[in-house]
Amino acid sequence: MRENLILEKLQGVKDRFEEVGNLISQPDIINDMKRYVKLNKEYKSLEPVVNAYNDYKNLLSNISSAKEFLTSEKDYELREMAKEELDILLEQVTPLEEEIKILLLPADPEDDKNAVVEIRAGTGGDEASIFAGDLLRMYTKYCESKGWKTEVSNFTEGTAGGYKEIILNVSGEGVYGILKYESGVHRVQRVPQTETQGRVHTSAATMAVLPEADEFDIEIKNEDVKRDEYCSSGPGGQSVNTTYSAIRLTHIPTGIVVTCQDQKSKLKNLDKAMSELRTRLYNLEYQKYLADISSKRKTMVSTGDRSAKIRTYNYPQGRVTDHRINLTLYNLQSIMNGEIQEIIDKLQMAENAERLKESGLN
Repeated sequence: MRENLILEKLQGVKDRFEEVGNLISQPDIINDMKRYVKLNKEYKSLEPVVNAYNDYKNLLSNISSAKEFLTSEKDYELREMAKEELDILLEQVTPLEEEIKILLLPADPEDDKNAVVEIRAGTGGDEASIFAGDLLRMYTKYCESKGWKTEVSNFTEGTAGGYKEIILNVSGEGVYGILKYESGVHRVQRVPQTETQGRVHTSAATMAVLPEADEFDIEIKNEDVKRDEYCSSGPGGQSVNTTYSAIRLTHIPTGIVVTCQDQKSKLKNLDKAMSELRTRLYNLEYQKYLADISSKRKTMVSTGDRSAKIRTYNYPQGRVTDHRINLTLYNLQSIMNGEIQEIIDKLQMAENAERLKESGLN
């Protein structure tokens, strides 16, 4: 990519960065909280690009100065020193340009959001529920390693262990932008606990990762929501089954139903249920965006297609295969203990490579 083209694109970003910086200091913007929050997010997202722009300009300026010195300097030793310095500077150009190309790709505005993670048992009966529980443990451990907070909002236990369905709220920095790669069908091949003859079975669980909507993303009218209260189920003491603390919300226009049971606080359950309802309504529109992406991309990376088989966990061979990028790793136990960063890194690299082709930056 020509230097002047990179500089032209970077200058456009810097101009917008300065424009946004001026806007967020204006009184009318500060008084419009929705717009103020949106502009602050944009300002924060542009800052790394502007920093890279400054680094790139400094690097090109130093290269130009080193070349000028070589053409004018007569002393042999000084020229050799300048050549060495120039070689070091030139080696930095390509890596920095590659970094800038990625930074110039339009970011998904949802990437910085928290996430709602849904894990549901699929084909395979009791073994599918047990596998759903294994996936929950894997993602919980991964979130712990990232310093993210996880909180279960609703679940239905499997008859032989695990979960038929469990919904997990994950909060932290850039959660959705990382976990979005995990949406799809996860398949397991192993001898189930329920199998008496030692035969390998194939079961599946479905993973859906949704960006959590905040109160500025969508407005819900009170008259559009029906609220029901009922007794919570699960651990928590005698009060669980005698106190109507669980909440069920039904959004009348769409028919979307969400439930939340914290086992202790009705108000806390209501707050969580409203948050989840906002997220589900917000995702009705967001899924249209993902569908548009999936129609253009071949790898199906991060397109949110819940019906796509994305990964197989084969216990007899100790391997994990991600089918979107044909990646196979032979460290199944480590992965099931939450060490999935390598897979996510490679998925991000594959998606960025494809986006670079689409953008013409490559």
